[in-house]
Amino acid sequence: MKVERTALPGVLILEPKVFGDARGFFMETWNRSRYAEAGLPGEFVQDNVSYSRHGVLRGLHYQSPRAQGKLVHVLEGEVFDVAVDVRVGSPTFGRWAGATLSAQNRRQLWIPPGFAHGFCVTGETALFCYKCTELYAPEHEGSILWNDPAIGIAWPLEHPTLSAKDAAAPPLAAVSPARLPTLTGER
Repeated sequence: MKVERTALPGVLILEPKVFGDARGFFMETWNRSRYAEAGLPGEFVQDNVSYSRHGVLRGLHYQSPRAQGKLVHVLEGEVFDVAVDVRVGSPTFGRWAGATLSAQNRRQLWIPPGFAHGFCVTGETALFCYKCTELYAPEHEGSILWNDPAIGIAWPLEHPTLSAKDAAAPPLAAVSPARLPTLTGER
């Protein structure tokens, strides 16, 4: 497996080995010992799948407390996937890293706990998979405005389709630090 570090500490782009021939291909999307060598935790507690059409943008979402780490990849289609450091006290607070994930490139993105996450569908559709280190807790979920100018994400879409919740999300500077995760993971 190839591991590429991003500009954000802990955010990784992973390229699993793919074994293919005229019949198709095979790849491991998770192997606890192999991924632990890359720095990922050994336990995931929830798997999610979302399906979206071209132009849909989901995010930027985070949880605090009970921050979720997410290992994400695309089974069908293509997305531009983003992690934003929202950990109070982090030297990279408010910075982002992104990667194109697709069924063709078979890349994965590891988003550690304490980072906000979002993606937009750049293909016709996307079947998107998440492995999460914490259970979803709606009472602890927070959102950051997808196009917050202070973060400056270079989204490949100017006018995405958003949920009402994502369209109304505040910029990062308007979120109380008490609602954000911390660098130490304590809250």
